[in-house]
Amino acid sequence: MPVDKILVLLGGLAAIAWINWYFFVAGRRRVAVAAGGALQEIEIIVAGGYDPSAIRLAHGRPARLVFDRRETSSCSEELVIPDLGIRRFLPANERTTVDVPATVERGTHEFTCGMGMLRGRLIVE
Repeated sequence: MPVDKILVLLGGLAAIAWINWYFFVAGRRRVAVAAGGALQEIEIIVAGGYDPSAIRLAHGRPARLVFDRRETSSCSEELVIPDLGIRRFLPANERTTVDVPATVERGTHEFTCGMGMLRGRLIVE
């Protein structure tokens, strides 16, 4: 096999590996645990993804999620939490508060941008 075809093949494999890493691994940055108290509050930075992308909440206590959108990308302008029936517009370079009721069921509840490209999850324990 000629060298140029080998280089093209290796470049293609590298591109496939990078795309898989970007969409399936890079977004899983860290897990935040809500602090004690009557109201659980977590700040989530929106900049090319959600940071933290996983939030642990205690069951039976209300929570406040503060989304701090630090970009103007149209992908991140909408927040969707399907299990909770929440759909919220996130203005660019502003903080938006989303209240989660204490009645949320135990389990994992995903949240995404309007296009489903950015992903995060609420873990209610």
